[in-house]
Amino acid sequence: MQDYEKLGLFYLGKEYDIEHRKMKDDLVLYDASDLTTHAVCVGMTGSGKTGLCISLLEEATIDGIPSIIIDPKGDMTNLLLTFPDFKPDSFKPWLNKATASVENLTLDQYAQKQSELWHKGLEKWQQSGDRLQRLKESAEYCIYTPGSTAGRPVSILSSFAVPPKTIRDDHDLFHDRIGSSVSGLLTLLGIDADPIQSREHILLSNIFSHVWSQNQDLTLAFLIQSIQSPPFDKIGILDMDTFYPAKERFELAMALNNLLAAPGFQSWLSGEAFDVDRFMYTRDGKPRVSIFSIAHLDDRERMFFVSLLLNAMLGWMRSQKGSGSLRALLYIDELYGYMPPVQNPPSKKPLLTLFKQARAFGLGVMVATQNPVDLDYKGLSNIGTWFIGRLQTERDKHRLLDGLQSADAGGYDRQELEELISGLDKRVFLLHNVHENYPVIFHTRWALSYLAGPLTREQIKMLSGDQPGVDPSFLPEGDQSQISKEKGPEPSIPPDIKKVYLRLTDSHKEPTHMTYQPCLWASAQLHYYDARKKIDATEKLVWLVPFQNRPVPLQWPDHISLSRKHNEMTLQPVQPAFFIDPPSAALRSGNYREWEQEFKTRLIQEHRLELFKSAALGIVSQPDEDERDFIIRLDQIGREKRDQEVTLLRQKYDKKLASLESKILSAASRLQTEQEQAKQQKLNVAIHIGTTLLGAFLGRKTSRGLVSKAGTTLRSASRIQKESSDVELAEEKLLNIKQQYQELEQELQKEIEKIENELVNNRDIEQMSIRPRSVNVELVCFAWKPV
Repeated sequence: MQDYEKLGLFYLGKEYDIEHRKMKDDLVLYDASDLTTHAVCVGMTGSGKTGLCISLLEEATIDGIPSIIIDPKGDMTNLLLTFPDFKPDSFKPWLNKATASVENLTLDQYAQKQSELWHKGLEKWQQSGDRLQRLKESAEYCIYTPGSTAGRPVSILSSFAVPPKTIRDDHDLFHDRIGSSVSGLLTLLGIDADPIQSREHILLSNIFSHVWSQNQDLTLAFLIQSIQSPPFDKIGILDMDTFYPAKERFELAMALNNLLAAPGFQSWLSGEAFDVDRFMYTRDGKPRVSIFSIAHLDDRERMFFVSLLLNAMLGWMRSQKGSGSLRALLYIDELYGYMPPVQNPPSKKPLLTLFKQARAFGLGVMVATQNPVDLDYKGLSNIGTWFIGRLQTERDKHRLLDGLQSADAGGYDRQELEELISGLDKRVFLLHNVHENYPVIFHTRWALSYLAGPLTREQIKMLSGDQPGVDPSFLPEGDQSQISKEKGPEPSIPPDIKKVYLRLTDSHKEPTHMTYQPCLWASAQLHYYDARKKIDATEKLVWLVPFQNRPVPLQWPDHISLSRKHNEMTLQPVQPAFFIDPPSAALRSGNYREWEQEFKTRLIQEHRLELFKSAALGIVSQPDEDERDFIIRLDQIGREKRDQEVTLLRQKYDKKLASLESKILSAASRLQTEQEQAKQQKLNVAIHIGTTLLGAFLGRKTSRGLVSKAGTTLRSASRIQKESSDVELAEEKLLNIKQQYQELEQELQKEIEKIENELVNNRDIEQMSIRPRSVNVELVCFAWKPV
């Protein structure tokens, strides 16, 4: 047998002769880098899909690839059932008594039978206990149970943290993140909200956008408060109470508050922080296999959590450097419901984004399903590897074939593919890889992990007890259920060091427990003066710099600039309070004099007041006025000046327009007179002609009389021509005057537009950077910052 233990190659099984129903000797070694173009596994219950996917995850783990696994059914927890010693007692806790009874065996006998079965199965596939031990030691395995304490709880407190800058700077990604987060939250509340029509969705999206755009985390308490008292007055052009009355907003806030206050929801708020990087690796850099078991959750809770995790994966992905090699693996054991062909659940957009973009960052995404009918195959068009097993019905098969064609994932004849799929046996799969020249039929290898099936809550608890303890550094800020065990009362600060406590702003609800982080408070007043630019301004500046347990305890670039709204101080902490120990450097008073000088020097050398100026209006922004507020103020001032100038302009043009209006009335009257005279003349001529013709016909006139009447008729026709000419001249005169009036109105409108562009629509703003003329440090002291 050829060697399969090669770095970067996943041992999945052996090629299979489908015609003669037997395995070949050729191994199927899958290139790990091919997973960066993602994979999907489709197969009915009993097809061997779970064994194949677990085997692939095992290979990734042996290769040192961390995995994040979403497990809706509970099968993936079997990855922790690895028994290198093959002792029956190792298998016994995970066996089903009912299954043993069916076979007329005691539980001990059944454990012995399973031990022997697994040992022989692995030997048949040339896999030993040493390989099992290697798998066991290659990673740290963790079962997370969001919303439950059966496994490791995971806190969603940080799941509404401000997205990374790479996400915020991408308009589409940022708004997709907001939309998916809001949809997931509303799904949890049982609200099926349309992002365009739903008031709930629009309001929450605006709150998320408002807070995250300010680079601030969003807490559930603040979200509830913001629903009742939004941090903005309007939605679109409507004021808030017109768009969404306060009474109805209160009902939404109560629904969210009731969810938050429910005893069962508290388990969502405790545990490890929602940090993908920590789900991937331990503190020591060892890969982790993080299994998120969500079988215990209902559909709404599953959708909520999955959408949060997918969004977190996107944020983590965008923070990584590009790579053509497999860096990490995201696996979803059942895709059903998360990426349907028509609907757009909260999970769909982040999934589609991952399929499109994850390749560039070395993140492989693999999904599995036993429901091929309910898949968005166009969304799967970016997938490079397809594992196709036995399907339950002809409908499933034809839907899969239709989907493969629409996704252009086949590359070969539909009839040939249909024949291959129809002949698949149990644990036999068709592997189509775009990186290979032809598809392969193969039989899956024996899984190293014991496939016990979905584990019960009690069994997960047993496994969790064998897992390493919770790493305190993985706990989210504010997770009092764990921090309270690690932190004690307030450390003693020397009396010659002034200390203050920061107070939560009014927009946040004060919690009953508080954890405080040690920081340096530094405030100063800066004066700016520039005669040429006509600048004479004062700025009040407050920096908060976290203390760190490092040789250099302060990293000035990590400072937080506090606005007036966020720099309220108090002399007492919220009780009960817990405190993070400060470094020893923070307890030496002499350091504060040095930090004061460093602060002042840094402000003089590096800090600049950034101002905005409108050359058209000759207006400069205020020190605490950002560009958005400055533009709003400019527009208002521009409108006021525009109205003044347009009023003067209209007064100037009104006299000219009134004169032309008078001329138009006179010309119209003259035209009407000329038209009436011409009409009368035509009538007279017609009468003369008729009389002359009638007399000639009856013979009652002499020829001389007829000639005389004919002459009169000719003279009348000549007068008709003159009257018609007068009408044309009158029409032309009226038309010319109207043209003059129209041109004057157009001239006025152009002048108005010119004023509009100069005073209102002119967004030409230049940015100015002003050095401080003087710096007066007001206070440098120790500060406790509430987290």
